[in-house]
Amino acid sequence: MNDRVTCQLCPHYCKLSEGQIGFCGARQADSGKIISLNYGKITSLALDPIEKKPLAYYHPGSMILSAGSFGCNMACPFCQNYSIATSKREQVRIQDITPEELIELAQVEKARGNIGIAFTYNEPLIAFDFILDTAKLAQTEDLKIIIVSNGQINQPYLEQLLPYVSAWNIDLKSFSETGYRKLGGDLKTVLKTIELTQAVAHVEVTTLVVPGISDDQEEMRAQAKYLASLNPNLPLHLSRYFPCYKYTEPATDKMIIRELKKIAEQYLNRVRLGNM
Repeated sequence: MNDRVTCQLCPHYCKLSEGQIGFCGARQADSGKIISLNYGKITSLALDPIEKKPLAYYHPGSMILSAGSFGCNMACPFCQNYSIATSKREQVRIQDITPEELIELAQVEKARGNIGIAFTYNEPLIAFDFILDTAKLAQTEDLKIIIVSNGQINQPYLEQLLPYVSAWNIDLKSFSETGYRKLGGDLKTVLKTIELTQAVAHVEVTTLVVPGISDDQEEMRAQAKYLASLNPNLPLHLSRYFPCYKYTEPATDKMIIRELKKIAEQYLNRVRLGNM
């Protein structure tokens, strides 16, 4: 009998046979349960200005120790970090780091203005277990936890993280279900993530303005109205797309982004442009 186990972490709900790896490339069925393949598997580690996350309104001028692993539970053809987001464990150079060791590194970097740890670069929430373990330790060490995410996480898991995360940047990649389906994601899930996180933490939202995906003016109007209904002071970053990975459309016209900014500013107080 070929028993399967369902991963409950994200809206894919991957049903996995023994040894099978899920859509994200980082979670696997093993002896009737789901295990993490990227626990403590760090592919990228750097001390970044917090503005690069991007977070414009959270401790500006400070630094943040940024850590990334591998894998992603979306499939954006324009991914800017595809070299790690689309890779399997055996395809990337990995540094094994325990939560305790990552905390220690973050403490050392306080001398250079570091305020905590940001989980970023690939999709961090697929390493849920590692983030939760690290975040619990950080809370006792006066270190902030920041997550830069696509927001594709189911509510029971998100609620476990909420008490430990100080700030989020959440990618809102489109404001249509059709757009999200093209990218392997679920619009309702990311909207729920934004709703729950902004109620208890500092949240900024980023939309990469991609031709044919997220450059529609009426969708931007609906998106801005939705975000303003949560909080009109919720920051929105509109970033300019450049050709990357499998997507070869020319870079987004600057005039289009400026028009979208004007529309968003009818509802939101803090709209910023990036990659211009």
